[in-house]
Amino acid sequence: MRNPSRPPLSPEAQAVLNVTGLSRRTLMRGLLAGGAFAATGGALAACGTKPAKKTESEKAACVGADASATEKKVNFSNWPLYIDVDANDDKKHPSLDGFTAKTGIAVTYTEDINDNNEFFGKVRNQLQACQSIDRDVMVLTDWMASRVVGLGWVQPFDNAKTPNFTKNVLANLRNRPWDKDMTHAAPWQSGLTGIAYNGKVTKEVRTIDELLTRPDLKGKIAVLSEMRDTVGLVLLSMGKDPQTVSDADYDAALEKIKKAVSSGQIRKFTGNDYKEDLAKGDLAACIAWSGDVIQLAAEEGSQVKWVTPEEGLMLWSDNMMVPAPATHKANAEQLIDYFYDPTVAAQVAATVNYICPVQGAQEAMQKIDPDMASNPLIFPDAATLAKAHGFRALSEEEDKKYAAKYESVRGA
Repeated sequence: MRNPSRPPLSPEAQAVLNVTGLSRRTLMRGLLAGGAFAATGGALAACGTKPAKKTESEKAACVGADASATEKKVNFSNWPLYIDVDANDDKKHPSLDGFTAKTGIAVTYTEDINDNNEFFGKVRNQLQACQSIDRDVMVLTDWMASRVVGLGWVQPFDNAKTPNFTKNVLANLRNRPWDKDMTHAAPWQSGLTGIAYNGKVTKEVRTIDELLTRPDLKGKIAVLSEMRDTVGLVLLSMGKDPQTVSDADYDAALEKIKKAVSSGQIRKFTGNDYKEDLAKGDLAACIAWSGDVIQLAAEEGSQVKWVTPEEGLMLWSDNMMVPAPATHKANAEQLIDYFYDPTVAAQVAATVNYICPVQGAQEAMQKIDPDMASNPLIFPDAATLAKAHGFRALSEEEDKKYAAKYESVRGA
């Protein structure tokens, strides 16, 4: 079952988006989980005093006592609309039921991560003080995951207890710079950022330079309000690696974007509300997320197409992590490893439509949906993944500085 199309934003929600600069993808998750203004409060809460990085001795002292042997339960926090659902009851998740049947471990599944900054603001005081946040698994996007790893706020996995993970995680998601030993973060789902265009109103767009300069596209394109996606692709178009970006490179990329804004080439910066405009042809092309393009391309009569830019793609992941004070680490490790069973991973991928991070899941998907098994946006080939890049992990100070500069360019 594919993700349902998201409804358009209300005026109130759009107002929040305009004020905060949050992406619609981020904000929509917040709306679904409990209201537009929750997203802003958390983001503001994350902007207080600088969080303290734990020393090695403090990390060791901060690990919660594991009660897994006597308490067969695990608390799992995730983003909304990000797991498989029963065809007849969207409150049931067959994969979680299967985990409980296999292990005897009951799962309390909560869709309460609405935005990375909001969630960080909600739990930072407890994690910094080594206090429980009542979660054994939480799912955070790469840049925030790298931050909490650097702060020492998560427990390492015992790789001997996660053999499916260490064996089956995709090659390009192994040994990431901020988790080189693969003991702190297991990708839940991944996604690509590239180009989408509507073949009804324009010819193919092959490069970011074309998108930002081609005369026939003037005033008909959009780029993403997510800084790492848009700036990352522009850096690639300049021959720069987003994984090692310097301040000078970042500023040069912003100048390139600013020029496209000033010339009228860029019509607007968007979250995933570009979907409606692209489908109607009001936008000819845009920077887009792979999961959205799957949905658009599946609509009857659609001529929306995905393009892997010649310069390369941006790749991002949301990651399962065990908070340092968690008290069911062994149960959490079983949960993480269970979702790296290719059959289970395919079951989840059939619903969420993002990149499945598990080797072997493509073969398992053949039994569920052969069309999905051949979809390169869910199961990219090696050549596509070789063109995918992450964005360098930023310190909190760098993140604030880079974000402020980007907001200035996009006029937010």
